Amino acid sequence: MNIKQDILRRATQAYIFIIVVAVTIVGRLVHVQFFQQYKGKYWSQRIDGIRIKSDTLRAKRGNIYAADGNSLLATSLPFYEVGFDPHVAKDKYFDDKIDSLSVLLARMFKDRSTQDYKEMLKSARDNERQRYVRLSRRLINYQERQEMRKWPFFRSTSKVAARGGVLRPIYKRYHPFEQMAKRTIGDLNPKTGRGLIGLEASYQTHLAGKDAVGTVEILAGGVPKPVGSGPSLKPEPGHDLITTLDVNFQDIAETALRNALDNYQADKGCVIVMEVATGEIRAMANLTRYTTGGSVRYLETFNHALAGRTDPGSTFKLATMMALLEEKAISPEKKVNTGGGSMRYHGLTIADASGHGSGILTARQVFEKSSNVGIHLLMRDYFYTRPETYCRYLNQFRLTKPTGIQMQGEATPFVRNPNSKGWSKTSLAFMAYGYEMAITPLQMLTFYNAVANNGKWVRPMIVKQIRLADEVLEEIKPYTAPEPICSPQTAKLVREMLEGVVTQGTAKKIQSPNYRIAGKTGTAQKIISGRYQVGRYYTSFIGYFPADKPKYSCITVVDNPHGDHINALYGGSVAAPVFREVADRIYGYDINIHEPAMMARRGPHSVPGLKAGYANDLHIIASEAGLGSQPATEGWVRTVANGNRETWRSQETRPNQVPDVRGLTLRDALHLLENRGLRVSVQGRGKVTEQSIEPGMALSGIKQITLTLE
Repeated sequence: MNIKQDILRRATQAYIFIIVVAVTIVGRLVHVQFFQQYKGKYWSQRIDGIRIKSDTLRAKRGNIYAADGNSLLATSLPFYEVGFDPHVAKDKYFDDKIDSLSVLLARMFKDRSTQDYKEMLKSARDNERQRYVRLSRRLINYQERQEMRKWPFFRSTSKVAARGGVLRPIYKRYHPFEQMAKRTIGDLNPKTGRGLIGLEASYQTHLAGKDAVGTVEILAGGVPKPVGSGPSLKPEPGHDLITTLDVNFQDIAETALRNALDNYQADKGCVIVMEVATGEIRAMANLTRYTTGGSVRYLETFNHALAGRTDPGSTFKLATMMALLEEKAISPEKKVNTGGGSMRYHGLTIADASGHGSGILTARQVFEKSSNVGIHLLMRDYFYTRPETYCRYLNQFRLTKPTGIQMQGEATPFVRNPNSKGWSKTSLAFMAYGYEMAITPLQMLTFYNAVANNGKWVRPMIVKQIRLADEVLEEIKPYTAPEPICSPQTAKLVREMLEGVVTQGTAKKIQSPNYRIAGKTGTAQKIISGRYQVGRYYTSFIGYFPADKPKYSCITVVDNPHGDHINALYGGSVAAPVFREVADRIYGYDINIHEPAMMARRGPHSVPGLKAGYANDLHIIASEAGLGSQPATEGWVRTVANGNRETWRSQETRPNQVPDVRGLTLRDALHLLENRGLRVSVQGRGKVTEQSIEPGMALSGIKQITLTLE
């Protein structure tokens, strides 16, 4: 009985203990739920509004710079999402400052009234479960952020934390030059932040840097707040790219191209400028026509230079002529009879454009006048029985493979050979003058660049350095192929022919009195619905300058120009003037390609060739040259008197009068007129011959003056 009583006693004690514990737990739950209501809601909010998880912290993306290493082409700028936690501030602070915050928000964002903002914030504070409110869909910039940090609820110092204001950084890609070279520089996928096209995609690994994985608190509304610190929370920034692009060259190329596309209402076009010796691309412009709401715009939406394959047309005759010269099948003076400029071959009509020559022509003239019949006859006498040899030369000229430029998206050229599908009896005839193939503008320019470089093929390049801050991580050197594409003799002969195209051939209109140009026009009929269409042309000009000492090579393409007269839509009339405009402006910009001015020995005070300049410059020149009368102030000009002696005279214009600028260069005229607050409009080129307001007139009330130059 004693054992049974002992067991019963212990069981009773255990039962009582369990009952006490259970009652205690229930009592605690009731107490928390009903007597500590605030704490119950607090933990409920914490569970619903905050969660801990691993998160990827994005690295800052690297910048893309122009060739000078200073001009930013693409960078990442911080923008900020403006949010608010309505439960951080104490009641008194919230009540005192809510009106001020509502006024400031309405003034900045202009999307709600002051009263609407006030009601939204109060409503959020009354909702105990709402821990985050996004105040506006618009992101603010850094300057606006700095201003907001002075506002109530957002103000924070070393002693006072912000009372609920949240400024969440979001990095966005920014292009300081907007649309300039946009397709070449590239863009990002807004969802993933990865490069989509251009350099952004091609150098994704370098630019992106290395993200870090860390622990964050995710507040309601998706706002991450880092928890703790350490190496895992320090992403590695991306590397910077130093490109070969020159923003001045790029602006020159885009302006000239846009003007031509506008004038001819063309579909699209491109311009590439490359440095001959290194292959460095100084400009790559691509524009495509879009019509929206009746207005026409030209935008950078496709890289025609890199991926726009098409029949090159007559610019391909250079490859044909070089193959013939390499085989010694012809000499430049070999004569062919082109008859009336048209003939039949295996059912194919081969014809020359109007004015492209007929009768007996030398091989040089065939090339300069771009005679299709002449090229056909030269090819027929040699390569029509040796098609494999001709195609082997195209491979030697590196026209059958991509250039290997440091960008994704380069199209592979398509050039037929006797073993390819679709080869026919007329294939070689078509190929001789640039049909039945598809080659990109970049690939054709690289071929011409090699000719300008005495046969040395240089791979085009667009990135020359990879940096991390000021540290150069990788220096990219130009690549020159080990073997030249042709013999020095062939290169010399075709360079003479290319210059002849400009001096006496299809591009005579673009001759310059200041420097020599060499190049070739191209006019290829476009294929529409499987047939070549007369009057629908792909026009181009490829060349280099100065022709005697090539510094730059360039291709200009204007696709499908429109006009009243078909003969005005050929490459010599459409694309070649674009080349001339680009070359003129580059020649004026790059003084290193100018011939040095030589001092003629005409006397101790003679400064031949000095026409005009800024007053300070002229003063220095006159002083150093020992001229008898030296300009010291604005308004001095040079005159020639007493034989070869050069003296200086003052125009004697007062600051409140219109100066006499007739006979001056535009540069000097602008200097004088703009210093007097006048807006200047210009007509023509050369020196000033007329001015719309007579010299000596009082400046009072005069705001604009028109100058006529000849």
